[in-house]
Amino acid sequence: MKPLPQISEAEFEVMKIVWNHAPVSTNEITERLVKTTAWSPRTIQTLVRRLVNKGVLTYEKQGRVFVYTPLVEEQAYLNQENHSFLNRFYGGEITAMLSACIENDQLSREDLQKLRSLLDESSDEKR
Repeated sequence: MKPLPQISEAEFEVMKIVWNHAPVSTNEITERLVKTTAWSPRTIQTLVRRLVNKGVLTYEKQGRVFVYTPLVEEQAYLNQENHSFLNRFYGGEITAMLSACIENDQLSREDLQKLRSLLDESSDEKR
């Protein structure tokens, strides 16, 4: 599979809105981000334009309004970023990452229980 384009943290904020509300207009994206960021509408429009140029978003003009939809699935992007993170910081080994989290007390009892349940389910499915 061809690697997906890299997107910045700010572009990712735009994508979260598009993934959750697509199809979504420029005005809707701007309204939502103005509430949660200090970005100007012009900055938001620039971010949207960059995402279109990267081939992550597409748009359709409906009257005087541009309506955006994602060209990249959220889960596919998250999978790529997870893989990249693991490779960069833990040599691709998830056990090394989990060990670091456990050793540094970053996982609560609830987190550990959820992990145990996931491992049990995965193990059951592979039998």
